[in-house]
Amino acid sequence: MTPTSEPVVQATGVGIHIPDGPVLLNETSLVLRRGQITALTGPSGSGKTTLLRALVGALPAGAHLTAGTIRVLDHDIFALPADELRQLRRHHITYVGQDPASALNPRMRVRRLVSEVAADPAPQALRDLLVECRLPVDEGLLDRRPTALSGGQQRRVALVRALARKPDVLLLDEPTAGLDAALRDDIADLLRHLADRRHLAIVIACHDPELVARCADEVIALDGHTPTPAVEKAHQPAQPTGAAALVATGIRVTFTQRRTPHPALADIDFTATPGSATGIVGPSGSGKTTLLRVLAGLQCPDTGTLTLDGQPLPTAARKRTRDHQRRIQLIPQNPLGALNPARTIGAALARPLQLHRTVPKAQVPDRVAELLHHVGLPAEFARRYPHQLSGGQRQRVSIARALAPEPNILLCDEVTSALDPDTATAIMELLTRLRTERGLTIALVSHELQLIAAYTDTIHILAAGRLVDTGPTRSLLPTTQPTATHRR
Repeated sequence: MTPTSEPVVQATGVGIHIPDGPVLLNETSLVLRRGQITALTGPSGSGKTTLLRALVGALPAGAHLTAGTIRVLDHDIFALPADELRQLRRHHITYVGQDPASALNPRMRVRRLVSEVAADPAPQALRDLLVECRLPVDEGLLDRRPTALSGGQQRRVALVRALARKPDVLLLDEPTAGLDAALRDDIADLLRHLADRRHLAIVIACHDPELVARCADEVIALDGHTPTPAVEKAHQPAQPTGAAALVATGIRVTFTQRRTPHPALADIDFTATPGSATGIVGPSGSGKTTLLRVLAGLQCPDTGTLTLDGQPLPTAARKRTRDHQRRIQLIPQNPLGALNPARTIGAALARPLQLHRTVPKAQVPDRVAELLHHVGLPAEFARRYPHQLSGGQRQRVSIARALAPEPNILLCDEVTSALDPDTATAIMELLTRLRTERGLTIALVSHELQLIAAYTDTIHILAAGRLVDTGPTRSLLPTTQPTATHRR
């Protein structure tokens, strides 16, 4: 449909920074109208998330609006009394952040998570919302807790909660991060449907050019200031040889909700050889993250065994030796939930250095600066807190922290989903260089099949918790992927 001329949101010359600290957003303007989808693009750290949060009057701690104005439904968002601002957020403008799991109460089931904010909490209305957001309604999902959902399912449940309010304006931060290409296209079509049929004004902060091309009416490109990772082009690593470094055999994991079992993994075998890069692919909800958590010792399987260098490896991380814990590191999909908000970035990186004593105490500050440099962040970021960073910057900190204890095996769960393409490529080049120099073994979960094709040797393909195929990446993964159709 053609957007109406009357704007529902108007931001004019908005600038945001932290006093005596970094500029979070250079002066930027935008106008949102009903029936229109606006995409915010730009490198990690360019201010996309900061601008989205400003539109709901929620600036990062310590940040201030230094220029410009924001009007939402003809209200000055920063002049509203607290109770009126709450009503505006509850009924008219809603924001879904980049780490949706952090906003879902782990003790509540999906049914209650949605009904507590829904304008219409009737059971059929809840089911209709799940169907609309491409979630299954016949597999007991309404009665599951967030911890029993995949990352992609958590993201879509957060979207269901937002739509249940029947808002006028929908703000989405990386809405398809961690989703496979088919679901990404489904979500793009859903957003188009919401804009056209519900007359919503929608803003998406996004690194995915395919999503932008498929659904956006307008694109606003923000300039970034964060340097890209300073890594040299890596040489292609030698083909891995020798005995397997990490082996999982007969892994079975079942989640039970209201006495009903839901298999997450069914008799999965996994093998990674020293210095190899193994891709783990499959649709959202197929068990990829659960498999990584089993390998990391964070999810104990119902049955199955693990070995490391041919020796038995306890399935629970707490029962592993300190050296086992050092050697196997996990980079989680949602870094905000894994970083202590009360610790500076420097303290977060120093902790594994001190715990595993990989460098002398006097050298810890220099090593922290070196780790930040490896992932393309300046040394001054050591003084910042997680909430002062963008989603992509937090992801790079999470990568740096996993590299700090000099692991042998790195388990990567969608580590590039919050990064712009140039930064994602640079991070993968860094990991490839570490494979070459240190014999690092990598297991990479990703929906970005072009990265899997370029940077892995073998792949494991999962579907519905089962291993459907495994073998060389080159022979199993198509070399080309369909491109989205540009909207005119």
